[in-house]
Amino acid sequence: MALDPILSEVRRIREEYAQQFNGDVRAMMDDLRRRHAESDRQSVSREPKVRRERTRDVKPKQRITG
Repeated sequence: MALDPILSEVRRIREEYAQQFNGDVRAMMDDLRRRHAESDRQSVSREPKVRRERTRDVKPKQRITG
């Protein structure tokens, strides 16, 4: 399968970013939140989706064991 150069670049950048924080996801999220707060870019927040109520009872699938 041919390598997609864009995906390769995105994965390389992602790996470099993760290495800056030793793979600590919480530290990465803190950094991203800080960057977002300092940015003057406008962001869009969407309203959460409203979950519809079930109109009929649906039986759960039976598990097959064995």
